[in-house]
Amino acid sequence: MTHRFDPSSLREYDIRGIVGKTLSTDDARAIGRGFATVVRRAGGTRVAVGRDGRTSSPAMEAALVEGLLASGVDVVRTGMGPTPQLYYAEAELEVDGGIQITGSHNPAEYNGFKMVLQHRPFFGEDIQKLGRAAAEGDWEEGAGSVSDVDIVDNYVGRLLAGYAGGAYRIGWDAGNGAAGPVIEKLTKLLPGEHHLLFTDVDGNFPNHHPDPTEEKNLAHLKTLVADKKLDFGVAFDGDGDRIGAIDGEGRVIWGDQILSILAEPVLKELPGATIIADVKASQALYDRVAKLGGTPLMWKTGHSLIKTKMKETGSPLAGEMSGHIFFAHDFYGFDDAQYAAVRLIRAVHMIGKSMTEIRSAMPAMVNTPEMRFQVDESRKFAVVDEVLDRLETEGATVDRTDGARVTTPDGWWLLRASNTQDVLVARAEAKDQAGLARLLAQIDRQLAMSGLVRGPQAGH
Repeated sequence: MTHRFDPSSLREYDIRGIVGKTLSTDDARAIGRGFATVVRRAGGTRVAVGRDGRTSSPAMEAALVEGLLASGVDVVRTGMGPTPQLYYAEAELEVDGGIQITGSHNPAEYNGFKMVLQHRPFFGEDIQKLGRAAAEGDWEEGAGSVSDVDIVDNYVGRLLAGYAGGAYRIGWDAGNGAAGPVIEKLTKLLPGEHHLLFTDVDGNFPNHHPDPTEEKNLAHLKTLVADKKLDFGVAFDGDGDRIGAIDGEGRVIWGDQILSILAEPVLKELPGATIIADVKASQALYDRVAKLGGTPLMWKTGHSLIKTKMKETGSPLAGEMSGHIFFAHDFYGFDDAQYAAVRLIRAVHMIGKSMTEIRSAMPAMVNTPEMRFQVDESRKFAVVDEVLDRLETEGATVDRTDGARVTTPDGWWLLRASNTQDVLVARAEAKDQAGLARLLAQIDRQLAMSGLVRGPQAGH
């Protein structure tokens, strides 16, 4: 038996598509067959499976499990919960890998699969191999067994272990995503006063889209914090692996700013430690880490790439502009927004100022949201190469870690190709509006020379 995936669904970090169009239960079954085959050939026998709250997730789970069993691995179902709960299960239970069925922060009609094998991210070439194995029908045969484990209380207990003092008045917005039930259990056990929004899991996301990196999705949380005069608020994406935050005045604390707060107590405990952030992060973050006595490291965007770099460098903490925060300090090194929230409370307590004071002390930078514009898949990496070649010729100061990040006396600008979509991503940051205008003019000039125009923008 062979199977062909829609090529657009086999992405860099996961498998994802629109249910009924580019992703089906047949795909789920084939993923099960392929992943089980990889596990068995690596000497493993058991796989943990979890799912998010999307309406299509139960059917996808049933087909995935069927595929895993048919290729001879035993399945441990951990039920509905955030992706980090599945990562926790994979780290703590005696299993050889894990799969979370989730559409992450995508709209309701999407779903997908995030995989981890022997405590390491399963991505890139691993995912392409699953596609090739399916096309050839290169699958092991067998008959595994299935069991269920209720892990949520153990997981919440592990989250609480990250807490260390401080009772605050906090707003929590789960966005009707998979993190809701965990947030309910967690906040009952935390001291302080907690006000919860949208913790009932609803795959149609009736209140707002569960992506806390877009400011419009934080409107309900801002209202709650203002009405109740809370200390700060936190929000989660659809599968609980990305965090957003606002201070007591409703100002957004972006991903790199959250990381700069979290870094302070970690660097007190581990002076000189390497703190990793992606190329989209503010220069203010890298400067702050250095000032706190840490070693800032700029790395490529993408949760799998960052986890791999953390292992390589022994980094205790990393983060992305998109709100993925990774703690290896007293934790497992994976991205867990619930754990990040607990550590954020702890960091505010250890710093000894209010969240609003901490946010006010941050340098005022003028920056663009993340600008994304469509470009043909066949051109996206080529354009970045053309830009890099021209910049080198001009003698510009360029960091090539992930695309082109150009530093000038005004600030910096970035142009990189998305690993997951047919888009180029640009961002710029300056000390003032005039400087920002000059940086944007540089981006536009480079794009024009490659025959592109910075088009309609979407999102931060």
